[in-house]
Amino acid sequence: MLRSNRFATDWLIPGVYLSLLVIGWIALYSATNSYNDQFDFLDIQVPIVKQTVYLVGALLLFVIGLSVDSKFWHTFAYLIYGISLFLLILVLVIGAEIKGARAWINLGGLSFQPSELAKFSTSLALASYLSFYKVKLTELKYQWYAILIIATPCFLILLQPDAGSVITFLALFLLLFLEGLNVVYIIIAFLLFAIFIGTVLFPLEYIYFYLLILGFAVSWYYMKLFKYQYFIALILMGIGLYIFYQIGFLEGIYFMLGILTIALVLLWRSKQEKLAILFPFFIIGLFAFGFGSQRMYNGLKPHQQERIKVWLKPSECDPRGSLYNLLQSKVAIGSGGALGKGFLKGNMTKLKYVPEQSTDFIFSTIGEEHGFVGSVAVLILFLVLIWRIFYHSIHLDYKFGSCFGIALAGFIGFHVIINIGMTMGLVPIIGIPLPFISKGGSSLMVFSLMLGIFLRLQSKGK
Repeated sequence: MLRSNRFATDWLIPGVYLSLLVIGWIALYSATNSYNDQFDFLDIQVPIVKQTVYLVGALLLFVIGLSVDSKFWHTFAYLIYGISLFLLILVLVIGAEIKGARAWINLGGLSFQPSELAKFSTSLALASYLSFYKVKLTELKYQWYAILIIATPCFLILLQPDAGSVITFLALFLLLFLEGLNVVYIIIAFLLFAIFIGTVLFPLEYIYFYLLILGFAVSWYYMKLFKYQYFIALILMGIGLYIFYQIGFLEGIYFMLGILTIALVLLWRSKQEKLAILFPFFIIGLFAFGFGSQRMYNGLKPHQQERIKVWLKPSECDPRGSLYNLLQSKVAIGSGGALGKGFLKGNMTKLKYVPEQSTDFIFSTIGEEHGFVGSVAVLILFLVLIWRIFYHSIHLDYKFGSCFGIALAGFIGFHVIINIGMTMGLVPIIGIPLPFISKGGSSLMVFSLMLGIFLRLQSKGK
């Protein structure tokens, strides 16, 4: 990873940060108040008043992050990580259940979401681990330790359950990849994702055919090593997996064991014994994943299946039911035109046509009231923020700060892509906030603290 001594503070980052805070406050004011709303600005239960309190707290945390010596975060990274895991366990016991998820701890009139703190603490712990001089992510044992740091909070968050927050932790694999994680893992992950999507869109027989073609393609590449044995083995595996699907699980297991034995005998004759053993298991694993993906999808709760269908098969969804949110969001964004309808003049926003418009679909408010120009301006601000964080991270000579910055850039980028993608139907609706803009205090304050810490690391270089 490229690093150099560049310690001058990049004042563009706090400038963009403050701009996003102002845009977020304006959008929330518009999204949470109707035409005739009258409210007391001293009432903490009023959404915009509560958000203002959160905003003040976020600015305070930003200043704290900017002021505290950077060595503090490096020294106490694992302690903060441990406290975060404790809170994730605690919320399962005393947390308030909202919309089926026990993910919030009530603090009087305010609430706190430990899963947001887990993003910060996991970034700290992972950065601390990767900056240890003995850790080399090219070695398998260090890869497993790094993945365990990420997987532990994800498992606890799944128990809430909050799958949307868990998905955001995938952003940390950008850091792992840049630190030496083999690109093969990324390819396999995308392959498995494609198989899962395929099981939703197509009959399972089509997925098996696709995987068999994939196996033959790889076989063709290795043909000089394995000659005809590969083709025979794969044909037998293909027949076996088809029978596995047709005659049932238990009978298929016995049959597949026999097929696997034959395949290994054929492949063992090659000089590449290790690859000969692993490849059949890999192909069978992909087939099994396809079978398991369909079973998993069928086992999801109806509302979870609907979320996936809204993304992949919107024509099969009820426009007055599961598809309603997305349709209204698209109408709101499209109605803004080039320049928008103006602040507080968006009919879709003021009449509350878009559900969850202050949280998941806050971008539709910006699109309706400020149009294409306003929406692009917000995207540019986020792109500038992410780019500056990433740029300074890869040039920072302090590895802990470098790793932490890349994690922060990954989290912000992932949130932006998913949240804005949700409002336009490009990704599934999984309830991820838009950083610095969506309603809620936990995400706002945690990202503000992380940004303040990074600026401290970037300006001092240590």
